[in-house]
Amino acid sequence: MASTNSLRRTGIALLAATTLVALPVTGTEGLTGTSRAEAAQGGGAWRGGWAASPQAPTEPFGPNWSEQGFVDHTVRQVVRVSAGGTKARIELSNRYGKRPLRITGATVALTDDGASVKAGSVRRLSFGHDGSVTVPAGGKVYSDGVPFAVKALQSVTVTLYLAEPTGPASFHSFASATSYRASGDHRSDRDGTAFKETSASWFFLSGVEVSGGSAARRDGIVTFGDSITDGVGSGLNADNRYPDELAERFAAAGKPRSVLNHGIGGNQVTNDTVWAGEKGITRFKLDALSEPNVGTVVVLEGINDIGGSDWEGFPGGPTPEVSVDRLIEGHRSLIRQAHARGIRVIGATLTPVKGSSYYTPVNEAKREAFNHWIRTSGEYDAVVDFDRALADPADPDRILPAYDSGDHLHPGDAGYRAMAQALDLDEF
Repeated sequence: MASTNSLRRTGIALLAATTLVALPVTGTEGLTGTSRAEAAQGGGAWRGGWAASPQAPTEPFGPNWSEQGFVDHTVRQVVRVSAGGTKARIELSNRYGKRPLRITGATVALTDDGASVKAGSVRRLSFGHDGSVTVPAGGKVYSDGVPFAVKALQSVTVTLYLAEPTGPASFHSFASATSYRASGDHRSDRDGTAFKETSASWFFLSGVEVSGGSAARRDGIVTFGDSITDGVGSGLNADNRYPDELAERFAAAGKPRSVLNHGIGGNQVTNDTVWAGEKGITRFKLDALSEPNVGTVVVLEGINDIGGSDWEGFPGGPTPEVSVDRLIEGHRSLIRQAHARGIRVIGATLTPVKGSSYYTPVNEAKREAFNHWIRTSGEYDAVVDFDRALADPADPDRILPAYDSGDHLHPGDAGYRAMAQALDLDEF
């Protein structure tokens, strides 16, 4: 039997507020500390620093911690924020939990090395002025805001102590980052010696928001899509996904921006999957459009709709075939949803797949027809041509070898940098 690491490598190679706020998955009926009007307009002064889309517990490429969950465990997770501030809060998701989730306690700190944090930086988080909180099944909570000075592109460590059995955990599968687990309560530890176990996924943590430092404007950016947005193929703990590289471009220009990654590896626009989330047209409002002060969304999605229909290696088996017309209608739904919120939306062409498990003449014809619609229809507010940015000039249906992670489907670090460079900052 293959090892967990080899299974994971195989899977990656084949894929493309200041008070407690408790929300159900849809609507704002559960709000207790923020007015409905403020919630609908993005949370006032808060802006996204980091985000990840929750997924249902699943183990398509080998064991992780999601299906078993946690009991008397401390989970420490490291994320890099795209925007800085003087105050922070976290978002915790129990979207796919079948029972209430008890968070015994939580802290936030500046990251030092691995599971260790910088001395003097640990801040205990509260929830409605209580150190613990219960997240309803299917819901999410925000911590209270805490004074916390953090700069754009700085890494922060969020630590959760889970004393009671959690049951299966809402999580994000492809983190391209290391998370840490320890037995017992180590939420305030400065060093990381107690954290003996690691995972390459995120658990329960779905957002870090910041405020202060500069006036909040509706200029945040969400990148929405599948594994190529998620960063599959990029280096572990390197923050080289294309949204990370885009955030670095803004920071280098002296204008840091909120750039939030809502990609899910394997996700489709038109089909639900057990292991890769609800279809994009459903989760778009839950993930991309729920973020505070977002002005623009970049959409790159559809290659799994095309390639997943005839590939036997797709976890759970092939998904229903999707025509180009159906895929276009799915994208039109995303455009309508964004425009209804007053959000600008940029459409991205699908990147080359020749040589990958998704490549067939029929699938290639679909990809080219869809890309033609993206480029010429005028239905998106703007277009970014990731296809041409990554293509090998000698064989435009294939990723340039220097940009290829090795599976001929996902870019590597250099490819993700090229994607970020293809975006015109003036479009934001």
